[in-house]
Amino acid sequence: MGLTSFAVDELGDVVFVELPEVGAKYEQGESICTVESVKASSAVYAPVGGEVIEVNSSVKESPEKLNKDPFGESWLVKLKVANHDHLKSLLSASDYEGLVEQSKH
Repeated sequence: MGLTSFAVDELGDVVFVELPEVGAKYEQGESICTVESVKASSAVYAPVGGEVIEVNSSVKESPEKLNKDPFGESWLVKLKVANHDHLKSLLSASDYEGLVEQSKH
């Protein structure tokens, strides 16, 4: 789980990332971590319910990595999905891009 390029662009330069502990459990839609930039602080919400099985400590140590590579090495957490039905509510990349384009108008 991580941020999209659109989210990173909206936030501006990321300066701090607060990540959850491994083993923490979250419901779908619950705030799972916080990302702070020079412009704002933003909660990041769990797209599915589940348990945190890994956190990307390199992003916590160097949050500016998110600005350069949100889809590569700058993932935030890995979740073990609790309810696979939640996966049906996720958007494909093309559907997400369509929503982003609509929001610009």
